[in-house]
Amino acid sequence: MSQPDKPAKKSVFQEFREFSIKGNVIDLTVGVIIGAAFTKIVNSIVEDLVMPPLGALLGKVDFTNLFVLLPGQEEKIAKAGKPLSSLADYKAAGVATFAYGNFINNVVQFLIVGFAVFFMVRTINRLRERFGELPPAPTPKRECPFCLSEIPEAASRCAFCASEIQTVAPAS
Repeated sequence: MSQPDKPAKKSVFQEFREFSIKGNVIDLTVGVIIGAAFTKIVNSIVEDLVMPPLGALLGKVDFTNLFVLLPGQEEKIAKAGKPLSSLADYKAAGVATFAYGNFINNVVQFLIVGFAVFFMVRTINRLRERFGELPPAPTPKRECPFCLSEIPEAASRCAFCASEIQTVAPAS
């Protein structure tokens, strides 16, 4: 049995080019870009449409400024030399805080994204059910003559015992 010719060595650039033009990488890139844009939309919905009315109902207009000072911060507050009134002021002065308002905003954003993704997947699944997605055609199988395992008909080597097998021309 003769050794097969080794393929020519590829440069790193050639390998990267082949990798980057594969469909999966392109799909992933598009998904990340759309996801980033979707995140901006969700942030705007939460910050501009959901939280202001909710804050007005609860008597606080801005949830991001809700926080509690942690004990033992008096020295840092005194060193600030000016009155501290917002979370940003306290953070700039190095004062440790428990910023639960920002957490509330992030939970609301997560819930909106979660519901949006859920309804999108739900709609896609219902469309698949309605129009019937065809299952993939089964791969023709044959038996390995050495270990008797079921292998694809076009296989040239058994996946179970690693024996080389004479290939069979696929049936047309």
